[in-house]
Amino acid sequence: MKASLKTRKDFLAAARAQKWVGAVMLVQQRDREDSDVAIRVGFTASKKVGNAAQRSRAKRRLRALSAELLPDHGRPGHDYVWIAKRGAVIAPFGKLRRDGERALRALTGTEEPEATTGAQKP
Repeated sequence: MKASLKTRKDFLAAARAQKWVGAVMLVQQRDREDSDVAIRVGFTASKKVGNAAQRSRAKRRLRALSAELLPDHGRPGHDYVWIAKRGAVIAPFGKLRRDGERALRALTGTEEPEATTGAQKP
């Protein structure tokens, strides 16, 4: 089940927790440490992103992305805040998806180890 973050207090609490910074978005994650297992999500875009229409478009794209990724990669009982950066409006959706997956894997601790190069020791 997914719910929305509504209050400033919830957004500020998420800002003090874990974060992942990418080229077109920033994702914050907070463990609520309560018995509610719902995943709560909030979205924001500052005026640096652009005018009102561009900010709305950036948030719509992040909403679509979170609806796609959080059922598989989100943790119950956590809050997620998706913050759009300037490039979120024009970036291809595939790039948003890759960044979103990378962010959620890093925040949930399921990051796959990077491939090693060169000869391996026995």
